Amino acid sequence: MNTYLAYFDETGDDGLTLLSSDHFILTSLYMPAEKWQSNFDKIKQLRKQLKKEYGFHISEEMHTKHFLTDKNPYRKYKWSKEEKQEIIIAFTKMIGTMDVKIINVIIDKTKIKRDDYSILENALKYNIQRIENDSNGEWNYLIITDAGRIAPMRKTARAMRVYNPIQSQYTGYLNQPIKNMIEDIMEKDSSESYFIQMCDFISFFVHLYFVSHDRQKDLPKRVMNVIDKNFVGRVMATLKQSGRLNLKANEKNTYGLVIYPK
Repeated sequence: MNTYLAYFDETGDDGLTLLSSDHFILTSLYMPAEKWQSNFDKIKQLRKQLKKEYGFHISEEMHTKHFLTDKNPYRKYKWSKEEKQEIIIAFTKMIGTMDVKIINVIIDKTKIKRDDYSILENALKYNIQRIENDSNGEWNYLIITDAGRIAPMRKTARAMRVYNPIQSQYTGYLNQPIKNMIEDIMEKDSSESYFIQMCDFISFFVHLYFVSHDRQKDLPKRVMNVIDKNFVGRVMATLKQSGRLNLKANEKNTYGLVIYPK
């Protein structure tokens, strides 16, 4: 049986306080293990190109929110608006050439009715369920996530091996424990993983898309200094046209975005 590697990262926080974000996004990017090196080489080649053209250090972490809002360590580069757009476009096109699939789960906190709703745990559960569905028993997978939330994520994934209720098309729920995830969820610092950084990139643009297109709100002002709503839409359209988005994750959504609670 082939093995896949699945990388995870998020945008927003998993709190339910008045000071927390009003939605939380968990993105996974997964690939056959034998494609890892060729995918890595594509990112490394892009980073070399960005170093040559824009001075963007190869070892510098790509943290998309900070990149777009001109926070450190990116302020030192003094890139123009156009240069930042070109870098974003280059990352988007590169992702489109990789042999990967992408799933995005959005927890819309404005629709949560219960105080005990577990945001991170539910986002992870919905994401893993769709990777499991995609595997269809033909391959297994190992999950690698950014540092910080490993304990609740491991607990949730372990529980899914025993109890994983799936809504029946006829009535009620069926218990379908996941069978193809191997090992516990592993932790790796995003600064040491190009693939987690790509999850961060995609997750942040899904966040911007959800804000500007679903919620019909303005983008954050500092983001609007660099890109607008139409630019965000083009990034999402490019990811879809490249075939990287797992549209089966939610066939009712244009970009396969999984949005809960319903």
